[in-house]
Amino acid sequence: MQRRNRRGGVEDRWKLRDGTPSAKAGTGKRWRARYVDHNARERERVFDRKVDAESWLDEQTTGLVTGQYVEPKAGHVTLGELGPSWLGRQTHLKPSAFRPLEIAWRLHVEPTWGRARIVDVMHTTVQQWVSDLAAGPVGDDGERKARSATTVQRAYGVLAAVLDDAVKDRRLITNPARGVKLPRKVRREHTYLTHRQVHDLAAAAGDRGPMVLLLAYGGLRWGEAAGLRVRDLDLLRRRISISQNAVEVGSRVELGTPKNHRRRTVPVPAFLAPVLAEQCVGKGREDLVFPGRAGFMRPPRGTGGWFEGARIRAGLPRLTPHDLRHTAASLAVSAGANVKAVQKMLGHASAAMTLDVYADLFDDDLEAVADRLDLAVTAAGILSRTGTQR
Repeated sequence: MQRRNRRGGVEDRWKLRDGTPSAKAGTGKRWRARYVDHNARERERVFDRKVDAESWLDEQTTGLVTGQYVEPKAGHVTLGELGPSWLGRQTHLKPSAFRPLEIAWRLHVEPTWGRARIVDVMHTTVQQWVSDLAAGPVGDDGERKARSATTVQRAYGVLAAVLDDAVKDRRLITNPARGVKLPRKVRREHTYLTHRQVHDLAAAAGDRGPMVLLLAYGGLRWGEAAGLRVRDLDLLRRRISISQNAVEVGSRVELGTPKNHRRRTVPVPAFLAPVLAEQCVGKGREDLVFPGRAGFMRPPRGTGGWFEGARIRAGLPRLTPHDLRHTAASLAVSAGANVKAVQKMLGHASAAMTLDVYADLFDDDLEAVADRLDLAVTAAGILSRTGTQR
């Protein structure tokens, strides 16, 4: 492969030539790597070591041959320039999903990487940043306060996504952030309440007791229950239509579709129907079933909230409103519901997801399978391995 140099002669395209001392190259012997890009423009770069020059030249020419060539100056843009435009393109996300990404960029990614040129981002540097981020800041006592795996993974995800776009725009050949080792999330053990505990909690919650019962027996997410309107309840058929979700985003409540954009119908136990009917007395079809002080009811937080107070009065272990959703799954399984029914009730994307989240609830099913197989063998009169008939 050959090219014409500026003097009109012909030289090997891959040849490395000694560089003459200059302000750019410094003093002493340097190595200048030259090639011609896809626009027939001559490109060159000076290196202290021949091996570095060869490596760089191989990388550039390989890109030309494979169609993955990236112009050297394309990577001079900073992450601080690309990040905001990437955020601006996430219009497909719900506000509740977008806000954590914006916070991760503003608090963790931009302060560290905002001024860095994307061409200067190294894999090892990203790995060190992830490790430092997980270790957390140093507190007043001199000890580090580790950040959650969720926080670290989200911040890393933003950085990697911005660099992914840079690769797609041919500003980089590869994404240096990919392949970094991340901290693993540790799944918290679920808290399951019994029927008695649920009703004790509802009684201790006073006028918010119906909300407690709906969460514990319907498996609704808090935002789904808070967004319920009278028209969503068909108490004659004992069905609830879940079509919207009221999610707290910062200081506002955003109304949108349920998680995964999946509408579903939830069955209502007979004892709960009159309780919900009482909540609808005197309300119009568009009124909220569980209104808050200024619109949608916000999820309770802190030790001074009504939910925590009810928990303490009921003498229950520490739990959150979302644990009532777990309780709904547990009560349904104990009542004989199969995994597919539980999936539909909870609005999971698949039965596999339900099994993954609530695998512990189906442990007893394994014993039941063994017992049924034993009964089948006995009924068939088949000999056991010992030779005796069972």
